[in-house]
Amino acid sequence: MNPERVRLLNSAHAGQGPVLYWMGRDQRVQHNWALLFAADIAKKKGVPLYVLFCIVPDYSVASATQYQFMISGLKEVAHSLRNKGIPFILKYGDAIAEVYRTIKEIEVSTLIMDFDPLRPRTLWKDSLLKKINIPLYEVDAHNIVTCWKASPKAEFGAYTLRPKIQQLLPAFMEPLPELPVFSGISIPDTDWSSIPSQLFSTAISQQQDLPKAGEIAAVSALNDFIENRLPDYQEHRNDPCIEGQSGLSAYLHYGQLSAQYLAQCIQKTDVNPDSKSVFLEELIIRRELSDNFCYYNSNYDNINGLPTWARKSLETHRKDERSFVYTLAEWESCKTHDELWNAAQYQLLQTGKMHGYMRMYWAKKILEWSKSPEHAIKYAIYLNDHYSLDGRDPNGYAGILWSIGGLHDRAWGERAVFGKIRYMNAEGCKRKFDVKKYIARWKK
Repeated sequence: MNPERVRLLNSAHAGQGPVLYWMGRDQRVQHNWALLFAADIAKKKGVPLYVLFCIVPDYSVASATQYQFMISGLKEVAHSLRNKGIPFILKYGDAIAEVYRTIKEIEVSTLIMDFDPLRPRTLWKDSLLKKINIPLYEVDAHNIVTCWKASPKAEFGAYTLRPKIQQLLPAFMEPLPELPVFSGISIPDTDWSSIPSQLFSTAISQQQDLPKAGEIAAVSALNDFIENRLPDYQEHRNDPCIEGQSGLSAYLHYGQLSAQYLAQCIQKTDVNPDSKSVFLEELIIRRELSDNFCYYNSNYDNINGLPTWARKSLETHRKDERSFVYTLAEWESCKTHDELWNAAQYQLLQTGKMHGYMRMYWAKKILEWSKSPEHAIKYAIYLNDHYSLDGRDPNGYAGILWSIGGLHDRAWGERAVFGKIRYMNAEGCKRKFDVKKYIARWKK
């Protein structure tokens, strides 16, 4: 594998015990460079390989639906690892305490973890480095081009990151090998009893039309997209009335699908080259731009993460009169005057996702009808993180700050409330798609 995918975070000496892969962001067995790297170390040392996953309670944001989707995928991971002779250890509770306890219990010699630019895992990593005396490796198996290798700084936009990734991409699109089989160790059943029962319940009854979770379902969804929607992707992707998008965002978010494997499958297809190009731009450049933003900007989820021109513009218009001002409860329950906005929120509640074009309109109207930009960002992030299957993701934070605060964008014509932030309204949507049809579909 390309050594640039990996970095050693400390200088501790490795003993002779087992290797432990602390799975987090990349919840899959196939096409997982972090797992492959851990397996390679274990094979060379002639020691067992264990995989640990810690479910952390986060009821303030994460929904039972999100937990259910993740747990369903993890059950498939446990089964696949068993077939490879690798024990899967499941823990519930404080991440650092459980990882450290596991290291001591099985006398781990080397620890591997997933790269994640978001604050929780960054803090866990820093805390863990203060406690352990074994080597800790971090592997970026989520991005195709390793985040810290693609750029050493926060990029202004896709136009500055694109040439850097394009130059490095061929070296990172290497073949994905099979995970080797291990033997000589008994594999106990994974203990699921520590997980609270409410995480298995249908706690959010609105979300009925949810995709099936796991690697098998992800590959099936990928094949369906390539066969049925990729040929017309360029033409149909921005019409919320047409099932023209990939439907793969949740699988990518939970790491049930490898972005590299997805890109290689798309490249091999013999379909409309313009559709392929547009999709790969979104999958690689735009997606990795979001990781770049969150990795290099600790304010990725608040107004201080916005470019200077945007903060100044929003400040200038802070006291502008709003035609409507809604509370979080009103946003959450679809109680605005705007039927189109309500329909988008209904879609999110019912399906755990929202059409990409409507996400922009949805977020911009939250800015227009909230009492401050800070409230707008807070509301949009809460709603997206709580109800969307691909919430709590760099794409979500970057997308919200793009919509509300001009991140990775330029200044536009000045207007009330928005200042120089790009504007959207319902009339513009009517020129793009059948607004009445969209409202009728989701207003249930």
